Parts: sequence; C-alpha cells; structure tokens
Amino acid sequence: MSFSQGRVGDLPLAELAKLLSEGRFALQTGSLLSNISSRFADVARSIHVLYANHPYRVEPDFADFHVAVGQPRNLRRWFKRQAEFSIDGERPFEPLPRDQAPAFLEWGLNWAVAATCHQWLTIHAASLERNGSAVILPAPPGSGKSTLCAALAHRGWRLLSDELTLIDPRTTSAHALARPINLKNASIDVIRQFEPGTVWGPETYDTAKGRVTHLRPPPDSVARMEEPAAPRWIVFPRYAAGAEPMLTPRGKARTFIHFAQNSFNYSPMGCAGFQITGELVSRCDCYDFVYSRLDDALEVFDWLSGAPSQVRP
Repeated sequence: MSFSQGRVGDLPLAELAKLLSEGRFALQTGSLLSNISSRFADVARSIHVLYANHPYRVEPDFADFHVAVGQPRNLRRWFKRQAEFSIDGERPFEPLPRDQAPAFLEWGLNWAVAATCHQWLTIHAASLERNGSAVILPAPPGSGKSTLCAALAHRGWRLLSDELTLIDPRTTSAHALARPINLKNASIDVIRQFEPGTVWGPETYDTAKGRVTHLRPPPDSVARMEEPAAPRWIVFPRYAAGAEPMLTPRGKARTFIHFAQNSFNYSPMGCAGFQITGELVSRCDCYDFVYSRLDDALEVFDWLSGAPSQVRP
C-alpha cells in the first residue's frame, strides 16, 4: 500500500482524476479525512479548484468517511443522466440530475459530518475566528448568513465552517472544517462583486435551492484549519433590504432553545448535549443583527472583535 501527502493544487488534474476513479484519494478537511471515489470529470475539476490548498493522501490506512459520487445502477441512467451519493456503500439520498454531481459531493459530505460525528455538538451555523475568539452565525435559509460569512472570511476573519459549527464537549472550543462556502442565487453575484479575486467551483442551475455554487476558502483558513477557537459571540444575522445596521442583545434562553432545535445531534447526545449547549450559550454574548450592506456589517463585526477596520475604501 502506497502513502503520500501533499496539497491538492500540486496534483495534476489528470492524476487527481485517476486517483478518484480508483478510489485511492483522501481529502483532509479540519481533522477529518474523507476517502472519495468518482469517475466524473466535473467532480475531479471541482475538487481540484475548491480544495487546491487542502492536504490530500493516497491510500491511507484509515479514513473517517468512504464516499462516492457516481452513476446510479438503475434503468433510468439510460434515458435520464443522474448522479448518486453513497457513504460506506449506503445511499442516503435519491439520485440528482447529473450536472449537480459536484454540488452533491459537498452536500453529501455535510450530511456525513452531521449524521455521524458525535464527538462534537454539531450546530447548523457558520463560524469564524479572529484573534483567538470565534463568532457563531446561526440563521435560517435566506437570512444572508452565508453571504456575510463569505465577506468576513475575506476581511480578516478565519473561516471555521459555513454550515456546521463543531463544538468540543470537553472544552466548548469550536473546531474548523475550512470547506468551501455554499452560496446561491443573488448572493453569488454580491460576493463576486465584493471580492473579485475569489475562486469558484462550477455553477449549478435548477436545484431545489435555485442557482448554487461554492467558493474556495481563503488559504490562511485552510493552513490553520486544525486550530480550535474559543466561542465569544453568537450573532443571528438577518438581511433586510434598505435596513440600517442594528445589533441588539438577544436573550440567552431564546438562544439556547434555537441551538437545541438546530443542532443535528443535541438529542442523541442526551445530557451531554444539554450541558454543552448551556455552557456554550452562557459563555457567549448573544445578539440579533439586521443589515443590508456588507460594508456596514463589516464595521459592526470589526467593532465587536475590537480589531482595526477591514472595510476597504
């Protein structure tokens, strides 16, 4: 059995595609290692672009997940091209249209973490770090959470995760995945204009969420993805057209209830889930935040963290 490690971007695309087709490629995100198999060329290209700064391994002795994106084994493949996601040979989802295969891998990896990684309390929220302290951004779809997360990640904040905040029950520290940021519809154009130098994966249309794509995480976020951070703030963002920025204190009881309802494994963790959620909320300052302009939001978060402003003139 061979073993090697390097950066994904240092691999020629053809070599990456070969490793994926042979099921020998493993990708490191945070402390997790995912063995990925796929014969789809667009999946290989997407990984090559979005994970260029991430470490990879060839034929590791152990991987946290063994996942695959491939063609379904049914008669429909002959008249309607599809893609399916599998983990450890099981298929937790119905097939999707073939052009959604790269996005399907990202969604499937999110599901794998949320469904199986009970060493952490897993909260449906974004999280970022600055000067050793982390902010957690829980919010429902359409709130502008991912847009704000992408902007902060390119203005002085280290991306921990866009979708899954991982809390260590022993320390309440937040652990990073540093995976691509999922953006959809108008948010894509907002961030393209806000940060023209960003690198993007393929765009997918006509999904259940509309037009979607993924944004490559900043290199520093990937380089430091094994560094935990201490949660300091919990901020519930909400985009409202034309609104002036407003940060208002939020009750800790309301915040606790939200986390209990929006943690993927709060109930399976039992008493430990209750205790870690209570400790996390008690340690953090909790706010609601309404905004309409990213520059205004950045100034508020600069003030919150006590760091010099990252707003560009």
